[in-house]
Amino acid sequence: MSETLPSVGEMLAATVPMVRTLNLEFREASPERAVLCLPDQSDFHNHVGGPHAGAMFTLAESASGAIVLAAFGDQLGRAVPLAVRAEIGYKKLAKGPVTATATLGRPAAEVVAELDAGERPEFPVNVAITREDGAVTGEMSIVWTLRPQS
Repeated sequence: MSETLPSVGEMLAATVPMVRTLNLEFREASPERAVLCLPDQSDFHNHVGGPHAGAMFTLAESASGAIVLAAFGDQLGRAVPLAVRAEIGYKKLAKGPVTATATLGRPAAEVVAELDAGERPEFPVNVAITREDGAVTGEMSIVWTLRPQS
């Protein structure tokens, strides 16, 4: 487990009410990857008995936010992380608990170098959503930015 897990998980749970609403569980949060789980909860099922598409989107987006905080938390004094756009593909029927694993699509050092140069960097985060049997049920690509503070 990464030493950053409690602080990133606690930060997201404290600042993003949907994280608490869906009872998302933080398994790992480091600059290399973030892993969150959506427990199997009937209140968030769809018409076929699996997690609702909106709950899966929120799980994946939250995993992307966790890796952004883990990778760029030291930049929060001068930049605000914001999601710019996202695309999700639902690949297979999800049943039971699902896990989202997020990875950065660009090296963090490149992103920080652009911020240092006075730019507003954009960077992708890729997220795989899997069932307990390991099958990929969904994939999300979400583009984030670090908006410099005025």
